[in-house]
Amino acid sequence: MRTGREREKERLFDMHGGDVYRNHAVYDASVNLNPLGMPEAVKQILRESVDGWARYPDPCCQELVYAIGRYYKGERQESFPSEQILCGNGAADLIFQLTAALKPKRALVTAPGFSEYERALRAAGCEVRRCLLEAERGFAPDFSELVKLAGDAELVFFCNPNNPTGILSERPAVKQLAEACMEAGAALVVDECFMELSDDPEGCSAVPLLSQFPNLMVLKAFTKTYAMAGLRLGFLLCGDPDVKTRMEGLRQPWTVSVPAQLAGIAALEQEEYLQEGRGLIQAERKRLFRGLSGLGLTVFPSRANYLLFSVPEEDKDLGARLRAEGVLIRDCENFNGLEKGFYRICVGLPEQNRLLLEKMKGALRR
Repeated sequence: MRTGREREKERLFDMHGGDVYRNHAVYDASVNLNPLGMPEAVKQILRESVDGWARYPDPCCQELVYAIGRYYKGERQESFPSEQILCGNGAADLIFQLTAALKPKRALVTAPGFSEYERALRAAGCEVRRCLLEAERGFAPDFSELVKLAGDAELVFFCNPNNPTGILSERPAVKQLAEACMEAGAALVVDECFMELSDDPEGCSAVPLLSQFPNLMVLKAFTKTYAMAGLRLGFLLCGDPDVKTRMEGLRQPWTVSVPAQLAGIAALEQEEYLQEGRGLIQAERKRLFRGLSGLGLTVFPSRANYLLFSVPEEDKDLGARLRAEGVLIRDCENFNGLEKGFYRICVGLPEQNRLLLEKMKGALRR
């Protein structure tokens, strides 16, 4: 029997998946990483830089910030302003720093959605209101409802594409939400941690809106895009540089390690890698969608590198059965707005997806 301390450790992975430390995993489909794995150029720079890890990291992440600025240059600027870029120890680290800095009293999130928004908001003593996404609509957000609810919030979190549903919202709709938030005096955080692996990052990203909306922030991470989850690296693009200043005053100086900074700089040069990854994801996602539907499951449309599905009553313990076979999938029961029987899987390589479908076929009772 598990002790209370052991159960507490598992609880953290129950919230996000990826618990290969307490489970024998032949294949982990519970975390949504780029199926191509970490770019070879990133691995090479890590191997070559080991001797330099003895020094303290740059607390300003200067070279990494410059690289991010060059990557996100706009039509009228050669580089995104450095004073509006803040790097952190993964996206979750920045979410907690942001809520601590802004100290909102009322906030709005969508449900189902990434759990760390609510955890960070409640840790800051904030009242949280949810805009429920309905399965009958394929979990597509109702922007008229979002705009209405945003009028009573001081901070709004919006994930695009949404996790765990994979719904990708177009830029005009996000702009509408940004306008409503600005009118209400609310800050808007658009979480784009999966944007670069989505079907249309250039057309849907809110980054081009930052010059128009000082209340807007865009959250990004190397975690999923470049399969660097263990290195912990994310960044925030701020419409207002004062937000960065306020956040910097609340955190310890060495937030991002030397290897993470070097890996991030190298990763930003891997454009062909990203194009290849997006092509692979789109093709394999279609195959997984057909395969899951063929097994009699209800699969929801996605434009990201993962799929949400639900199972019949007799198969609601599918996750436990697959875990016994060495395959991990994300149980979504603990997402607000979902219930037991909802699962999320990442899109993997062809051989990984074949294995997953075979194991699922054998585990389902239908």
